[in-house]
Amino acid sequence: MPAGPRTGTIEQDVKTLVVLNDAAYGSERSYNGLRLAYALAKRDGEEVRIFLLADAVTCALAGQQTPDGYYNLERMLAAAVRRGAEVGLCGTCMDARGITENRIVAGARRSTLEELTDWTLWADKVVAF
Repeated sequence: MPAGPRTGTIEQDVKTLVVLNDAAYGSERSYNGLRLAYALAKRDGEEVRIFLLADAVTCALAGQQTPDGYYNLERMLAAAVRRGAEVGLCGTCMDARGITENRIVAGARRSTLEELTDWTLWADKVVAF
């Protein structure tokens, strides 16, 4: 039988925070982080939060147009949101890149380092890309 994070008779959701730092299409780190976040969000008993820092705030820009057959981070982020993932963007990082709230995908929102701190304390697991 596979080992799991839950023990005892009371099952609790496993809370995972995924932190992304890299630009939307500068490398595949943000892509892989969103793949993991979505895979976790699809599982029963998982709560997922995604926090975008630095150039990763560009992952949440609405209106991304990618070539056919190429991954699209806007759609990936939206899919994670539909599965219940909560998404926060560093407000300072947004400001530095001229990104306003009306330019980001539905379900994502401007956030703060204080909220990232709260989410870090909330999480059972923190994964950074």
